[in-house]
Amino acid sequence: MSHVTTMTASRRKTGRVRLFLRQVVAELKKVVRPTRNELITYTSVVLVFVLAVMTYVSILDVLFGKLVLWAFGGGS
Repeated sequence: MSHVTTMTASRRKTGRVRLFLRQVVAELKKVVRPTRNELITYTSVVLVFVLAVMTYVSILDVLFGKLVLWAFGGGS
């Protein structure tokens, strides 16, 4: 009797996996791919933003570094 229960549970699990994969494929078909111009625009925006954040963090790093050296007398 447990053999039949195991087979049923195994079939249910396989059915769930197949359902999941079908749903994944269905969702991927709904995805709208960006055009070349959109892709270039989005990439440019991300790169400019990352550059701006890098600059900001670098300036803060230098300022805090100088502050720490001043506070603890490490600078000449």
